[in-house]
Amino acid sequence: MKKLALIGCGGIGGYHLEHFIRMDDIELAGFCDVTLSRAEGFAEKAGGGKAYSCFKTMYDEVKPDIVFICVPPTCHGEIEFETIRRGIPFFVEKPLALDAGLARELVRQVEDKGLIAASGFQCRYDDINIPAKEFIKNNRVLHVAASRVGGVPEVPWWRNKFTSGGQLAEQTIHQMDMLRYLLEDEPDTVYSVPSRGYVTQEEWPGYFTDDMSTTLIAFKSGITCTMVTGCYSLAASAWDSKMTFGGREARMDYRLITDVTVYGQGGSDAENLGGVVSGDGMQRIAAGESGVTVNSSNDYGFECDRTFIEAAISGDASKIRSPYADAWRSVAFCLACNKSMETGMPVKVEY
Repeated sequence: MKKLALIGCGGIGGYHLEHFIRMDDIELAGFCDVTLSRAEGFAEKAGGGKAYSCFKTMYDEVKPDIVFICVPPTCHGEIEFETIRRGIPFFVEKPLALDAGLARELVRQVEDKGLIAASGFQCRYDDINIPAKEFIKNNRVLHVAASRVGGVPEVPWWRNKFTSGGQLAEQTIHQMDMLRYLLEDEPDTVYSVPSRGYVTQEEWPGYFTDDMSTTLIAFKSGITCTMVTGCYSLAASAWDSKMTFGGREARMDYRLITDVTVYGQGGSDAENLGGVVSGDGMQRIAAGESGVTVNSSNDYGFECDRTFIEAAISGDASKIRSPYADAWRSVAFCLACNKSMETGMPVKVEY
């Protein structure tokens, strides 16, 4: 039985722990957090394992076979370098790092070591991706109108762009990653414009990040995309977060980890798509238009963790959908957007 250790006993660590306790072929051997009491709480919930406040001491004593690293964005680096040096397969929560040079060096060392490593893009394991990919295969996508809008998370480090990377790099990276995964295409150039002044210090003390950003993305294939992301929302009715993939005869609404709805598939003509209105030539949705919806129905987060653990046990990483080097490409995508916000200029995405 392989021994698993977890570093970072916060919210996302708890998400993974819920999956681990359902598996009977791993030993939950160690939990580490800078706040020891949180690690002790995880050990108690797991029904075993030892709590630590120093990950190196945990490595020395537990000698884990698998490690999950669930720490804030600015805490990456030393943990991974030591894990790589010891040759331990590891799963790291996104983003891999906020510094491009650090991320590139981590990727290089993982590849040089031939180590099995992956990142937490669990949305790739959702079964709604099957009909989504089928739609894209059968319809030439011209443009994607995408968005993610929500509120401000409770954790203090998230409210400062310096420590979180901002909403686009810390949360909306899931949508950015799914654009790459579904389109099977790579972004070439991005141009991002940030907006502030909606969320106040009175609402969230210590808040220093973008309330919203709007990004234009040009993919290498010629597909264009707009991505709007914001953390200003005070109510669910403020925005409908989704990604609309538009073709010439059909479109698809993709709601992350929720559902996919396809409109116009199967030869629907222009009339029942809303028609081209004479005079201004504008396409409009017809009254009563309905599409075919497929809801998310699998435990994608569990499947993501299970796939990685099986890979670490068997030595076969072929079923991992977000290997470390590929995850870096999604991080580089988001860091290019941040650079564009800083410079006010379009930025080439560089890996």
